[in-house]
This record gives sequence, structure tokens and C-alpha cells, in this order.
Amino acid sequence: MKQQNLLLLHGALGSKLQLQPLQEMLSKDFNVYTLNFEGHGGRTSDEAFAMERFAANVIEKLEMLGISQTHIFGYSMGGYVALTLAKKQPELVGKIVTLGTKFNWSLESAQQEVKMLNPEKIEEKVPAFAKRLAELHQPNDWKEVMRKTAEMMLTLANGKKLTNDDLHQIPHNVLIGIGALDKMVTIEESENVTSQLPNGTLKIIADVKHPIETVNADVLTQLIRDFI
Repeated sequence: MKQQNLLLLHGALGSKLQLQPLQEMLSKDFNVYTLNFEGHGGRTSDEAFAMERFAANVIEKLEMLGISQTHIFGYSMGGYVALTLAKKQPELVGKIVTLGTKFNWSLESAQQEVKMLNPEKIEEKVPAFAKRLAELHQPNDWKEVMRKTAEMMLTLANGKKLTNDDLHQIPHNVLIGIGALDKMVTIEESENVTSQLPNGTLKIIADVKHPIETVNADVLTQLIRDFI
């Protein structure tokens, strides 16, 4: 039997490198693909960051691969991009699994997130994280990636986010995954989005925090396999 396609999408400030272990484990069951969104993982970008731009990156990738439809796993921002794409071009998307995707982009919550995206403070207080970001995005400047990400968050809060009406129009089977220990995304916002999707399922995963590196790859692989 021909294997199904599965595209893995990374999160904000991330790159496809972070999804490599997952890609290797899932490649027994699927044709697995990854990509760097523009401006991430060393890929250049002269544009402002936007979910629509990143959805366009996915469309370009699928065209390049000659793929007419794929299932998607989206981590954090990658999940938001997957839903943006499903709304925009539903025929390209099969099933969607998200993990740790933030949906509550009120002005207050966006400002809260942006406060934490201060490159100078991060360099001073969390030098190991700054070094990791520099490695992920070289030769690009990770500070620029962070600034553009902060701007995108504020843009989402100022009217560019997915509305309940948008979610009602996404007919796909979607698994909204949320770690029980996630400090960035609430179970409440995940429940709310699940209830707005016509075919949404919520999965709260015990002992899981937000950073993808801390998630047990076996647990995540099983989750994706079972749903798809």
C-alpha cells in the first residue's frame, strides 16, 4: 500500500532541524517532509512575518514536491499555519495534528508574549538559548527573527488572527494537542478552538511542557500515527 504524505511544520523561532528525530521515527509509516519557513533556519526573507506568508511557503513546497494533498503535524506556530492553510486551500490538506499551538491572540496576551521576546535580555539572562537560536538560524541574525516574530504576534492581536467564523469553515479532522504542563498555551483556549472546529478533537498530554525538545518523541509519534 502506498504511504500517505505527512508534512511537519516547526514553531516560532524554530527550524526544521528540531523536527528531525520525529521525521526519522515517522518515516516508517509516511512519506515525511519538512521545510523552513522563510526567515527561519538560515532561509532568507525580506518580508514581514505573517501566517499567510508561511502558508504560502507550504503551498510552494507542495508544488515543488508535486504533492496534491498531505496530512500535517504543526508544532506551536506550525499548527496555526496548518489551520490557516486549511482555511485558504482546503483541498491541499488531509488531517491535521497540532501541539502547543497558541490561539488566544488578544492584545493583552500578545503583549505578554512580546515582553519575553527581548533579544538583548535573552542574550544577557539566557545565553545558552541565545546561542541555540544563533545556531538554528545562521547565517541570519536570530535577533531579527525574534523582532519579526514579535511584530507578527502584535499583528495577529490587531485583527489578523483566525476568528471563530474561520474555524467553523475548516472541515478537516483536527487534533488539538496540548501539554498538561504547557506554560504558554492554556487548556481553556485549546478547548475553545476544538469546540469551534466542526471535526475537532482535544488531546491533553500528561507531563508535556511547551518546548518541542522536551517532548517524548515516542509519545508524539504514537499520537500522530493513531490520529492519522
